[in-house]
Amino acid sequence: MNDLTAPGALNRGFKADTLWGIAALLWISTGLWRALAGTEKTPVYYWSNHIFWGKMLLLVLVIVIEIWPMVTLIRWRMASAKGALPPIDELRASGKRIARLSDVQTLLVVAMVVAATMMARGVGAR
Repeated sequence: MNDLTAPGALNRGFKADTLWGIAALLWISTGLWRALAGTEKTPVYYWSNHIFWGKMLLLVLVIVIEIWPMVTLIRWRMASAKGALPPIDELRASGKRIARLSDVQTLLVVAMVVAATMMARGVGAR
């Protein structure tokens, strides 16, 4: 049963959202550490690399795309805690939109991995 009406479907979605949020915080914080602390390459390498700036643009796009789903899921969590969720048709429509946005974000993250691989091989270095 792959439906929002299935028992626990929303709670599983909330748990998955929490885990992805934790993963995003870890990725961003470790990325900042690597770029600023010079653990592998000097910070100058990153700041002068156009591939790095392209990767940062992709990250910003992922974050911007995430705003609506994040706000929606927060509202659903609060409504669920009060036992007052929106009508099922609204949940389904929003859920489909969140899934499509998630697909776009996945493509952007894959592009970020490609950019990181290029940087590791010295592409974009000046």
